[in-house]
Amino acid sequence: MTASAGFRHWAPGEQILWRYRGNGSADVHICRPVTVVRDTEELLAVWMAPGTECVKPVLADGTPVHHEPLETRYTVPRTTVRAHWSGTGVLKLARPGEPWSVWLFWEPGWQFRNWYVNLEEPQFRWSGGVDSEDHFLDIAVQPDRSWRWLDEDEFAQARAAGLMDAGLARRVRAAGRDAVDVISAWGAPYSDGWEDWRPDPRWPVPQLPADWNRTPERTSA
Repeated sequence: MTASAGFRHWAPGEQILWRYRGNGSADVHICRPVTVVRDTEELLAVWMAPGTECVKPVLADGTPVHHEPLETRYTVPRTTVRAHWSGTGVLKLARPGEPWSVWLFWEPGWQFRNWYVNLEEPQFRWSGGVDSEDHFLDIAVQPDRSWRWLDEDEFAQARAAGLMDAGLARRVRAAGRDAVDVISAWGAPYSDGWEDWRPDPRWPVPQLPADWNRTPERTSA
């Protein structure tokens, strides 16, 4: 959904929420307040600042999800907690209707590290931000243009645990191949110079609102 479907474009510096629903659920389990860098018909770019308070999933007893053995990681009970982003900031880029977003990571001192392709549902846009659903499989892209698949074991386990059916798994694999085609051709956003971008130092770190998990309003469009 784009601004033409009933929502205006956000201006640079506005703060919105970048959220993910639990797989097969309407409940939000990841919420990251971000600052809008660019919002057009072709691209939404946002900045997640270091130290941002976010919402993330954990096991019901508070254990980090990735500490659980893979075989039971997607079947044990979970809850959500508030936590601050501990790494350097992340620039996130998404094109309307595309089944992935591209994230840029830097080392301290703005040494560019890599691009990260997060395969996901095309984003649903609402007045407070964008919602999606993660599809487990990811791709790392290095500055030398090499790339590799990430989390193939999690993708397979999610399929085995019933979090995606065979049809969705095929669509995710196809989306991954399409993303690789863009990487191989060195198309946008890799060729656009985003690794040299820097945030406006006047931007404050966005606050996590109390109603971070509110239900998005629908439009009649």
